[in-house]
Amino acid sequence: MIQQSNRSATTEEATLKNAFAAAVAVADPQIIVPQCLAKIFPSSQEPQGKCLVVGAGKASASMASALESYAKVHWPQVQVSGVVLTRYGHNSPTTHIKIVEAGHPVPDQAGMDGAKEVLALAKQLQAGDVLIALVSGGGSSLLTLPIDGISIEDVRKTTEALLRSGAPIEEMNVVRKHLSAILGGNLARVAIARGARVEALLISDVTGDSPADIASGPCAADYSTYLDAVNILEKYRLGEDAIPMSVLNHLKQGVAGKKPETLKELDLVDAQVANHVIATAYKSLEAAADYVRSQGYESVILGDTITGEAQEVGISQAQLARDYLAKSDQPLALISGGECTVTIPTGVKGRGGRCSEYLLSLLAASSDLPGIAALAADTDGIDGSEKNAGAWFDPDIRQAGKAQDLVPEKFLAAHDCYGFFAELGALVETGPTLTNVNDFRIILLNN
Repeated sequence: MIQQSNRSATTEEATLKNAFAAAVAVADPQIIVPQCLAKIFPSSQEPQGKCLVVGAGKASASMASALESYAKVHWPQVQVSGVVLTRYGHNSPTTHIKIVEAGHPVPDQAGMDGAKEVLALAKQLQAGDVLIALVSGGGSSLLTLPIDGISIEDVRKTTEALLRSGAPIEEMNVVRKHLSAILGGNLARVAIARGARVEALLISDVTGDSPADIASGPCAADYSTYLDAVNILEKYRLGEDAIPMSVLNHLKQGVAGKKPETLKELDLVDAQVANHVIATAYKSLEAAADYVRSQGYESVILGDTITGEAQEVGISQAQLARDYLAKSDQPLALISGGECTVTIPTGVKGRGGRCSEYLLSLLAASSDLPGIAALAADTDGIDGSEKNAGAWFDPDIRQAGKAQDLVPEKFLAAHDCYGFFAELGALVETGPTLTNVNDFRIILLNN
C-alpha cells in the first residue's frame, strides 16, 4: 500500500501513485503464478514423482506461497517441498517450502548457506522428478554459491566493486555467473544430469526479459563467456586493487579453457527444460498506461529498456517533456522503465537510489516547466540504500522546496536524493511489494 503524504493529495499525486500501484499489481505473484501453473500442468497432468521447488529473488517467497496454495487445491496427492531465498523483509507464509532470508544486493553467509541447500536438494533429484524454479530479480546475489576456490567474502568484494563502478546489472551478472555453482544455467545442469524435468517461472526485472539475464539465469542457457567477464572488469578498471586474486585467477583460467563454461544451448538438446517469463516490466508499463488513460491522459510508453546514469536520464527526459509540451495541448503521460545506474565517487556515502536520483535530476532540469508532475520508484518497494520505493513531485512540492531553500543541485552533488524528498514528505513508501519488474517512471504533462 502506497502511503499518502500528510497533506491532502492533489489530483496529480493521486494519479502518479495509482499508476504505480497498477504497474505493481499486474505483476502480483499470487495472481500470475497460478495462471502459469495451470498452463504448464493442465488438468490431469500434475507433476509426477517428487516436486522440488527452489528459487531466489525478491518475489520468490510470494511465488512459493502462491504455488503452495495452488498445489493444495489442484495437486493434493503431490509431495511439494523445497527451499527459496529472498531478501530480508520479503518473506511470505509457506508450509512445506522453506523460506530463507538473506542479504541483497551484497551477498552474505545466510544466502550462501541457503544456496548450498538449494544445490544439495537438486542433487537428490531422480528421473521422473520435477524441479520448479521460482526466479525473480535479486536472485543473482541471493543465489551466491561460489565455485571451489572462491570464498563468499571474495564474491562480496567483487560485487561491491562492481556496484561502485556504475556497471549496469547485466554486466555485473556476467561476472557473477562465472563465479557461481548455480547461476548461468548450472542449476538446470544438475537436474538434467539426473533425468529430472525443469520448469522455471520467471518474473523479469531486466531489459529484454531474457531468461539468461533474469537473476543470472540459473536454469537458462548462457550467452556470455569467461572472456566477457574479464573484459567487463577491464572496462571499469577493476584490477587487483579492487578484485580478489582468487576471482581474477579463476576468470583467467576460464578464458584459457581450464574451467568449464556456463550452460550453453548445446547442453539442452533432448533436455526437459523450460523457462516461462510470467511478468515483465513492459506489461506493468501497459497497466499504468491503461490507468492514466482512464484519468483523461494520453499515454506514451517510452520503453522498458531505458538505462544510463540516473542524472543524465533525468536531464534527457526533461528535454523530452519540453518537446512533447511544444507539440501537444492534451494532458499527456510519459511512462518508462529500465534500470539506471548511479556512480558514487570515492568518499561519498550518498542516500537514496537510482529512482529518486533520476527524479531529483528531472526536477532540477525542468525548472522552466513548473506544471509537470512525476514519480519514479522501484517495483520491489526498495530504492537503493533506504526503505522507500522512490519519490514523487508535483507543482506544490516544487514550490515547497523553493520555500525551504532546498537546492536540488546541492543534493545531487552529494547523491543525497533521499534527503531532499524526505524533507518535503515526497517519498514513495510501500514496503516490500513481493514482486520485482524493474523501475517505473511516469511524467504527467498538463498544459
